[in-house]
Amino acid sequence: METNYIIILDYSVGEVIKIKLTQEQVKELEKYDDFETFLSTLEEEYDFRLKDCVWMITENYQERSYGF
Repeated sequence: METNYIIILDYSVGEVIKIKLTQEQVKELEKYDDFETFLSTLEEEYDFRLKDCVWMITENYQERSYGF
C-alpha cells in the first residue's frame, strides 16, 4: 500500500486533520524506518501534537458523515 493520506484525530481539541502528502513528503517518508518519527516532523507545519493524537494512513481517501 502506498501512503498518500494521513488522517489524524486530535482528541485534545476534537479535531480531524486530513493531510494529502506531497511528492516531496512521500520521498522524505522513504528515509524513515519508523512512520511515527516521520509524522513527528509534520507536527509544527500542521499544528498538532503527536502525543495527543491517533492516526492512520491510507492510499485512497473516502469520507462519510451522518447527521450533519
